[in-house]
Amino acid sequence: MSPQAIFLYEIDESFGPNILAEYFLIKQELPKEVLRDFVQKHVEKEFRSALSQKNEIRYFSNKIDTKTLEKENLYLGFILKEEEDMVSIKSIFETVEEKILKEFSDDRNKMEELLKDSLNSILSLMEKLKEPTIIVDTINDKTKKMIDNGNLQEARELIDLGEEIPEKLALEIKLAEEYLNENAYKKAKKSYLKAAELAEIIQEYEIVSFLRYKAEEIGTLPDLIKESEQLYKDINALIETLQENKLHLYHELNKPLNRLINISSSFEDNEKISKLTQLLSYSNQADRLAKELFNLDKRIKDAMENL
Repeated sequence: MSPQAIFLYEIDESFGPNILAEYFLIKQELPKEVLRDFVQKHVEKEFRSALSQKNEIRYFSNKIDTKTLEKENLYLGFILKEEEDMVSIKSIFETVEEKILKEFSDDRNKMEELLKDSLNSILSLMEKLKEPTIIVDTINDKTKKMIDNGNLQEARELIDLGEEIPEKLALEIKLAEEYLNENAYKKAKKSYLKAAELAEIIQEYEIVSFLRYKAEEIGTLPDLIKESEQLYKDINALIETLQENKLHLYHELNKPLNRLINISSSFEDNEKISKLTQLLSYSNQADRLAKELFNLDKRIKDAMENL
C-alpha cells in the first residue's frame, strides 16, 4: 500500500488550481479534469477531503490546515493504486502535512525534494509495517550508531527490545486490521494505539505518528455512520415533503446528498457513491425544472391579472 505520486497545489478563486510541487514514482500526468473536480468539491461543496477517479486511477486531495502559514487554500494530493485504503491514505496525509507546515517554502525545487523524501519515507514505512525483519534491521543500525557513540547501556536495552517488540508490533497491527475489516472500530482504534506504544518503545517515531493518526481517523468512523444515518432520514423526510408539490425545496437535497457522497468515500463504498451521485443529478435536474415551472407560474398569474 503506497501512493504512486504526491502533489502540492493551491486554489486561486480567480485563476483556479496551481501546482506548486509534484513528485511521481512512475511517469504519468495529473489530468486537468481531476483538478477541476477537486476545485468543485473543495471550493463549491466545501469538502475538506475529496476523492476523484479517471480511467480506473483514483486521486485523493485534502486541504492543509495553514493556520501557521500565511498561505490559504493549500492542498495536498495523491495518485493512488487501486487497492489503497482511505483510512491509511488520510493518516499518511497527516504525517506529510506536518513536514509541509514545518518546512514550507516558495522555492519549488525545495518543495519537490520534500515531497520526494516524504513519498520515499512512506514507502519505507509501509515496508516496515508489512515485514518485522525490516524493523529489526533498522534497530541494528541504531544500536551500531549508539555503540560507536559510546552509548553502550542504551544500545543493550534497544537490542533486548529488538528481539521481541517488532514481532509483537506486527501481530498487533494485524489484529487491528482484522478488527477494522470487521467494522469493530473501537477495538481497531485501541489496537492501533497499542501498536503505536510498541513502536515508540523501539524509537520508530514515524510509525508511531502514522499509527496514532490512523487510530484517530478510525475513531471518527462511528460518528460518520451516525451522521449518514441521520442524513438518510432527513433526505427521506424532505422527499416526502416534495411529494406534496413543494417543488421549490429540491435545492435543499444538494447539501445532504453531497455530504453523504463525501462520507461514503471514507468507507470506499463506490456502489453507494455511484447511486448517490445519480440521485444528486436527478435532484439538480428537478431543481432546474422547478425553477422554470415557478417562473412560468408567475408569468401565467401576471398575464391573468393583465387580461
